[in-house]
Order: sequence, then C-alpha cells, then structure tokens
Amino acid sequence: MSSAARPLDPGAIALILVLCLTWAFNQIAIKLALPEIPPMLQAALRSAAALPVLLLLARIRGVKMFERDGTLGAGLFAGVLFGLEFVLIYRGLQLTSASRAVVFLYTAPFFVALGSFRFLGERLGPSQWGGLALSFLGVALAMGVPQANVDGKVLLGDLLIVLGGMLWGATTVVAKGTRLRFAPPEKALGYQVATSIPILGTAAFLFGERITHMPSPFVMGLMAWQAFWVVGTTFTIWFALVKTYSASKLSAFTFITPLFGVVASYFIMHDALTLAFGGAAILVIAGLFLVNRPNRKPDAPTDPLLNVIKT
Repeated sequence: MSSAARPLDPGAIALILVLCLTWAFNQIAIKLALPEIPPMLQAALRSAAALPVLLLLARIRGVKMFERDGTLGAGLFAGVLFGLEFVLIYRGLQLTSASRAVVFLYTAPFFVALGSFRFLGERLGPSQWGGLALSFLGVALAMGVPQANVDGKVLLGDLLIVLGGMLWGATTVVAKGTRLRFAPPEKALGYQVATSIPILGTAAFLFGERITHMPSPFVMGLMAWQAFWVVGTTFTIWFALVKTYSASKLSAFTFITPLFGVVASYFIMHDALTLAFGGAAILVIAGLFLVNRPNRKPDAPTDPLLNVIKT
C-alpha cells in the first residue's frame, strides 16, 4: 500500500520539528555571513565542506557510495536542480530580507503537492488542499503585510526565492519518484551536494565574487554550522523521511519553519511578536492537521494496517 496513505507518526513529527527549527535559523545565518562571504562562494564552500561529512556518515553506516545501482542519471538530475536552487536562493537573499525569503521559500510544499499529484500518483482531498492554503495563510499572517518600502529589487529577490522553492519541491519529487528512492539517504544527498559544487563555483566566477579578507571567527562558525549540521546532517535526515512518507504531507510540515523563523528573529533581531503570531500558529497547526489526515473512502475497509504502511 502506498505511503501516501500513511500519516506522519510521532517519531517522524519529532524529526521534522528539529529540521524546521534548524532551517528557521538558516536564512538568518546566511544573511549574517553575506557581508564577509559573497552568496555563491558561501554556498559553494558550504557544499564542499558538507561532502566529507556525508562520506563519513556513509562509511559509519556501511553505505557503498560508489556502487553501481542505476541511480546515476536521477542523482545527477537532482544535483543540477539542487545546485540551481541554491543559486536562486542565495542570490535572492542579497535582494530581499530573511523574513520575506523564508515565507516565499516555503511555497515549496505547493510545488511538491502538484508534482506528487502529477507524477507520483499521490492524491490530496479537498480538505488537504484547504489545509495547505490554511497553513500558508497562517505563515503570511505571522510575517505581516508587505512594507511600503518594497521596491522592484526586493520583488525580484522574492521571485528568485519562489523559483528556488519550486526547485526544492522538484528535487523532492525526483528523490521520491525515481530510482533515487531506493538509494540510501547519504548517497541521494551526496549526488546533489557533489553536483552543486561546480554549479555554485561557476556562478561565483560569473558574478565575480571573491573573499577580500579572512572571515571573522563568528562567520566561520556560521559556515561550519551550515555545512556540518544543516547540509551534512539535516538534509540527510530529510531525504530519509522523503523515502518513507508521503512527499506532499511531509513537505506540508515545513510550513512550521517560518513560524520558528519569527521567533528566531525576535531573539536575534529583536523583532516584536504580536497577538497575530498566536492566531497564525493556530492556522498553521490546523492546516497541517488537515493535510496529514488520511483520506477516508466510504466503502474502504477499516483495516488498521492502512495507517502503518511504509513504501
């Protein structure tokens, strides 16, 4: 039976909450490092430092990273999408704010839902589509209305972030719908990280980026955190979850990340929290409940196995 019918169990929910909390700080970390390390170089260095982490994890778990298993084509395709995704995201972060970026980046679940519907045979009922819309409405409420000083440059940055979210969604669908779903998470992500290095390095060259002075210890710490934890570890966990659960329902939980981002902004950037945040949290949680609720057909048997099957 398809994993599309399986709700996220408590263990998976706990893991995705840890990922969301991590990713909520990621946009802030990128913005803080931009004055000292340009965006494409920052992304390329992050991937280059994360690759050894993946190889080490694979060795510890006995994963054969270079064994022929028919995943090369899909892996390289996912890698190109992954590399271009971060070209768009990092470039967009130069033009727009971290708070706006986190809202537009997490349009990715819409693209995952559409891709899963079109290519993976997953079905979302009306209440689940409504749940996606409800969650996004909560995110928009948490972030507030656009400011009056938003100009064309900011809007271009927003567009680049949305396109990055679309490629993130496409990468998730490729990982779920091709032979990559049979590959260990370390290998699936290894393709993407390794392929992204020349793509991001080329983008850095074309944009004329360079590091003019030795970055501060603080920025070096941010880079290490991004490479070793964010990319090397949390992305591996993400692809392990994608291989097991419904891609669209799993991605819907990433709507929580912007809410965590608001809290992070409060503590790091001293942004004010309002009563709207409480209302937004309720909308997001209600939307995620609707998305994760299993479809029930009137004539379907009440088999308890319906809710416990993996792909």
